[in-house]
Amino acid sequence: MFAPMIDHTGIRVTDFTRSFAFYEKALAPLGYTAIMKFESWAGFGEGRKPDFWIGTTGEGPKDTIHVAFAAKGRDVVRAFYAAALAAGAKDNGPPGVRKDYHPDYYAAYVRDPDGNNIEVVCHEAYLD
Repeated sequence: MFAPMIDHTGIRVTDFTRSFAFYEKALAPLGYTAIMKFESWAGFGEGRKPDFWIGTTGEGPKDTIHVAFAAKGRDVVRAFYAAALAAGAKDNGPPGVRKDYHPDYYAAYVRDPDGNNIEVVCHEAYLD
């Protein structure tokens, strides 16, 4: 059974429509869909419980945020990275092993439309 590392997290965005479209496409390879959507907030996740929220509040984000999503394999990390770039993200570290963390830490990093650092990581050992 796959156990997520994050229960839920939320970030403020400056343009809800733009950010909703970005995350809807970028998170699709992870199996995430919009589970709840309101006028200026939406929750994404697998199943019935959203664990990643976006929304507008006031003037927008004061600081950027780092969020790491767990992936079920290295191919999913690569699929997320490609989907995110195609959806308008900026590269912040292509898919690859990050041995500084541990030998099997395989991750990719992008900046979303508001500059937040979004990571997808797989901790499984790679077998040829």
